[in-house]
Amino acid sequence: MTAEGSTAPQIIQGGMGVGVSGWRLAAAVARAGQLGVVSGTALDAVLARRLQRGDPGGHARRALEQLPLPGVAGRILARYFVPGGLAPRTPFRPVPRTALRHNQARAELTVAANFAEVYLAKEGHRGLVGVNYLEKIATASAEAAYGAMLAGVDYVLVGAGVPAQIPELLTELARQRPARLSVPVAGPDAGQEQHPLRFDPLAVFGAHRGPSRRPHLLAIVSSAVLAAYLVRSPATRPDGFVLEGADAGGHSAPPRGPLRLDEHGEPVYGERDRIDAAKVRALGLPFWLAGGYAGPRALAEAKAAGACGVQVGSAFALCEESDLRADLKREALARAVRGEMDVRADPNASPTGFPFKTAQLPGTLTEQDVYEGRRRLCDLGYLRTAYRTARGGIGYRCPAEPVEEYVAKGGRIEDTVGRRCLCNALTSTVGLGQTRAGGYAEAPLVTLGKDLGFLAHLLPAGAQGYSAADVIEHILAPS
Repeated sequence: MTAEGSTAPQIIQGGMGVGVSGWRLAAAVARAGQLGVVSGTALDAVLARRLQRGDPGGHARRALEQLPLPGVAGRILARYFVPGGLAPRTPFRPVPRTALRHNQARAELTVAANFAEVYLAKEGHRGLVGVNYLEKIATASAEAAYGAMLAGVDYVLVGAGVPAQIPELLTELARQRPARLSVPVAGPDAGQEQHPLRFDPLAVFGAHRGPSRRPHLLAIVSSAVLAAYLVRSPATRPDGFVLEGADAGGHSAPPRGPLRLDEHGEPVYGERDRIDAAKVRALGLPFWLAGGYAGPRALAEAKAAGACGVQVGSAFALCEESDLRADLKREALARAVRGEMDVRADPNASPTGFPFKTAQLPGTLTEQDVYEGRRRLCDLGYLRTAYRTARGGIGYRCPAEPVEEYVAKGGRIEDTVGRRCLCNALTSTVGLGQTRAGGYAEAPLVTLGKDLGFLAHLLPAGAQGYSAADVIEHILAPS
């Protein structure tokens, strides 16, 4: 599998958090000859808040000038751009929340934000750039992917769910034809229905220059069974896989069978949860291994198993070019070097119900007093889910919203225990957190993988940091 005739990359830089894998990091990796990936999660909020910060360097405005959708950039700038930036402690203007009903302003912002991030990541070089999406945020998938495709994205990576609908979605969008998705809507008595979504680029934006080509799709999966399921039909078949083990950062698939927790409250994974790379190899599609592969020996082992290479997240999340907040990066590196970094798989933190890796850092939502000091609310809503109301309409709920509101909407109270608002926390992690009435600032939450052994090679004594190029050089070194 290639893009524009180039060989498949040995290293895929993971698409992490909300904005941690920003365009600067993806560009640095792509310039070094590997696949740089931007995180596609909540890019509409990221763009709107960067503009409200005054767009330092003018990068967002430079990208929006190239957006091939007449009038869209001007409307976005009129709504969100603040010359010189908002005054300190001034709340950001909200963005429209994702929903099943079409909203023109939301569609324009989502497409433009994904276009801008990919455009900047690809600017000035011919390397490969991808974008990573969460399947669980299906209500934004079509607009987000279309924006990235308008900028010429080379790869789309999709995880945190079963991306069975994405191959046809990308094909239709590449042809500028109406694309369709089915989004689950929870019904009464634990039932579920599928609600159709339709996105027609020409109807929404009028005549314009469309995508130049269809990007490659990599499905991020945690089992050979899921990979085989996706391959069985041309309609669901991706162009390759990232096989992500339980040690990887961010969301992980829950263990198979009844959930068991260890003495630290983390899910216990067993033999049934190991990914059978040989079975995936037999499917005939290229694949990469992820979760503890940030080193030359791990790369050699992956290739011996038939993989094209590896996907690496945490090593890039902590490098100089990532958009992880500088103070959080310094603290994480210092603790890791001292051997004091504790990364836990929290089975309750994420509203999705998937285990989520959290780095135990002071001042973040991993601290119980910080968590309890935050008033619960859901105003970004990327991880909320749709449900059928008693009157037959469609509503939205999130286990991280106020408990009484969630229960009133038919949610189970036990699903609210320990839930963190990842949407607000992860935007704070990249310095774009909301300020509330009274001056309360949203606390961050850092996610990393379990394996931080790469730091012994990347941070020699006295070093303060390292670059994305250092990560790549380390992984590609002779084993």
